[in-house]
Amino acid sequence: MEAMMATESLVGLESIEQRDLMNLVDRLRRAGLSSVLQLPQIVVCGDQSSGKSSVLEAITEIPFPRKENLCTRFATEIIMRRDVESAIHCKINPDTGRTEEEKLELRKFSKSIHDFTELPSIIDDATNAMGLGGKVAFSRDVLSVEICGPDLPQLTVVDLPGLIHSANKTQSDEDVELIKSLVESYISQKRTIILAVISAKNDYANQVILKNCRLFDPNGARTLGVVTKPDFLRPGSENEKSWLDLVRNRDIYFELGWHLLKNRSDDEHQLSFAERNSKERVFFNTGNYNELPQSVKGIDSLRQRLSELLFNHLKRELPILKEELDKMANSVHIELEHLGRSRATIADQRAYLADFFGSANDLVAMGINGNYEEKFFNAVNVTKNIDGKENSSRLRAVVQYLNSRFADLMNQKGHKYYVYGCDGQSENKSSEEGSPEDDFISPAVRSSLGAVENLTRKEAVKRIVQVIKRNRGRELPGTFNPMLTSHLFWEQSSGWKAIAQDHANNVALKCKDFLVQVLEYTATPELMSRIMTLTVVPALRAAHEAALNELERINDDRKRHPITYNHYFTDTLQKTRTQYWVDKVRNLAKQSAVHVSEKTGTGEPKFQTKEYFKPDKFLSGIDSLVEKNMDKFAAEQALDTLNAYYKTERKYFIDVIAKQVVERHLVAPLNEIFAPRVLARYSDKQIHFLAAETIDMIRRREHLESRYKILKEGQEAFYMAMGQGE
Repeated sequence: MEAMMATESLVGLESIEQRDLMNLVDRLRRAGLSSVLQLPQIVVCGDQSSGKSSVLEAITEIPFPRKENLCTRFATEIIMRRDVESAIHCKINPDTGRTEEEKLELRKFSKSIHDFTELPSIIDDATNAMGLGGKVAFSRDVLSVEICGPDLPQLTVVDLPGLIHSANKTQSDEDVELIKSLVESYISQKRTIILAVISAKNDYANQVILKNCRLFDPNGARTLGVVTKPDFLRPGSENEKSWLDLVRNRDIYFELGWHLLKNRSDDEHQLSFAERNSKERVFFNTGNYNELPQSVKGIDSLRQRLSELLFNHLKRELPILKEELDKMANSVHIELEHLGRSRATIADQRAYLADFFGSANDLVAMGINGNYEEKFFNAVNVTKNIDGKENSSRLRAVVQYLNSRFADLMNQKGHKYYVYGCDGQSENKSSEEGSPEDDFISPAVRSSLGAVENLTRKEAVKRIVQVIKRNRGRELPGTFNPMLTSHLFWEQSSGWKAIAQDHANNVALKCKDFLVQVLEYTATPELMSRIMTLTVVPALRAAHEAALNELERINDDRKRHPITYNHYFTDTLQKTRTQYWVDKVRNLAKQSAVHVSEKTGTGEPKFQTKEYFKPDKFLSGIDSLVEKNMDKFAAEQALDTLNAYYKTERKYFIDVIAKQVVERHLVAPLNEIFAPRVLARYSDKQIHFLAAETIDMIRRREHLESRYKILKEGQEAFYMAMGQGE
């Protein structure tokens, strides 16, 4: 049969250099890569009745059957492939918009024929399988016709339905839009070579395909214009001249240029391809067509142009295609790894969770221990806050920072009163010891604490005198009730609980943020949601509750009577009192000095004022240092005792909150959340809840595995072509 035999003219479709590249594209297509990536291809398109099928027939020398509306109601993919045996295989590639059931049914369509005379019935069967007829005139499904033979070139050409200008009795507005969308979906692909076929029977300015080509390929870098039916032009007419100017690329410019073909007329279908080509050569060697360069007219030169165009196109596009292929394969591989192995049984699910728990537990341990070598921890972002989202994976650093800020806040805002003039400080200060950033203190804590009240020592003593008078017991004059220190301390430290509770809440929140990041890094969204529900949230809630309970116990201890065996208390108390008397004596010494003007030097008299210490004046003033007001004396003692005890307890409180509340109850339990022994205690029901795959996940895995197989086969095809295969 004519279609299954190689012809001399057909060899023009591929050069020796091109053959290897075309073989590679064929292997990529057979691997299914066209469903994943855009492969280089030739698309024949044009308006209805433009002669597209005749152009395709002339290029391939395949005698397509002649029947009205045949091969124009859906895209037809012609695949020519070199093989030892000659054969013709037909199948339908379903549109992606079809339902899964429809796709499955259409994929069952598979026919093998031995002669092209059988093709009309095959196309009729495909038309029926696609559901065409009646109100449905066109389809997005693709009929794939694979033609194999020992001397055939490797080539794939797609014949698209002709564009419709407007609806009519047999073609609806929906049909117009469907074909327009179908054609655009092909010609918009960057690796598609467009053979834009226009008929000389109609004004080219009105042929829709040219507008579409310029829309998606403005410079014509991928478009080769093909003019058919020049035999309908009147020789020597202005119309003929304008068409010849178009072919010379003088009107509508395409980088790839234009080409002129004369196909068989309606009464020449019985002519062989050799006869067809001969009549075409005769036609183009007469009249004004004889003036055209041989390179832009006739089927022989078109094949040569296509050969060179394909070769250059493939050399340019295949390296880019390989890069895209490798990137996509890597992306799919990562997603498959993220999904983990298939887990249909409880054993599979336990094994899957064991891997996940191991990975998550390792990251948690690293975060707690401050070991940030893994990729998960990312680079340090010094432009963002230490406890900001960008740095929150470094949990130990965040906890250390929060503990430090808690200590600063306790030192600067923990007291109700700030007394100046203690510890040798000047009484002229008007603000407290610095102030932490306002945004570090939550509004609730700021509201409950209020502003620290600044008092001079005299004001503080005066206030304590009033407290002493209202708190007298059996103590002797000049001393104070032992409970006085308790009451003063409780009042002075009343803000501690709020500050500590806010700190515990902050740390708990950062621990949760850290675990969320670990899960986002190690788990699928489905597993993350389930593990949060079953494990993480309950564990964090229990840890937070335990931390607040521990804080409550510590606060209860604060409200008991003062107890300390820390020598810091006595050291501070003695230093405070010593400094108090040192200041008193220093002031008395200054008051005991006299100033005398003395003559100095010789000649003109000069006088200099000198200061002399008068012991008798100093000794007589000693008595004035003794505080005779016994309530005031007791208040002085109570204030110093309060100050020393407060500082001692504050140090203890800061440490105990960091150790017992934060570390014991909030940070340390994180090590247990993903511990292997926790997984071992889960029931089969819990394991199933955590690890069972949803229908969507199963379908997603199947899709990814199928795609990965295609991509790997594509990579293997590249390696084989590059001489790297085994």
